[in-house]
Amino acid sequence: MKKLSMMLMAIAFAISASAQYNVGTSTTTTDIFGNQTTTHRNQYGQTTGTSTSSTDYFGNRTTTHRDSYGNTIGTSTTSTDYFGNTTTTHRDRYGNTTGTARSNTDFFGNTNTTYSDNYGRSIGTSTTSTDYFGNTTTTHRNRYGQTQGTSTSSTDYFGNRSTQQRSNDSSTIIWSW
Repeated sequence: MKKLSMMLMAIAFAISASAQYNVGTSTTTTDIFGNQTTTHRNQYGQTTGTSTSSTDYFGNRTTTHRDSYGNTIGTSTTSTDYFGNTTTTHRDRYGNTTGTARSNTDFFGNTNTTYSDNYGRSIGTSTTSTDYFGNTTTTHRNRYGQTQGTSTSSTDYFGNRSTQQRSNDSSTIIWSW
């Protein structure tokens, strides 16, 4: 009996360790000028914030992040080099740099991103793959290479993008930015 209960506990632990929790969604719409508005919601469907993006003549992208009350909580600026690699710098509401994300795309169209804190230390990575229909799956990992969660995105006929975010920890939020 003791052996059976220990085995059941081990199975329950393995299931809970591999379970992923719905931690939120994001919906992105694009206007006629290519500007994007993303609405972030928690697992209960409540709006937690928005991100609005615009791209300049040189292809540089500026995103403003706001909380559910419309207060600016930060910005992100993305620049793209000659090879298509991107560098995104995140800043808080006061303009202080809080971190960076550097992305490159391989021959197969997979995008690899490395995230660094404001001191330049690696804090995690993500890998994004795109299927035949343009749907993407992103796997998020911490600095030790352990998977923390996933984000899956699909785009409808009108160019609107929906993202489902899942985490190994029910209290974690994985934002696309």
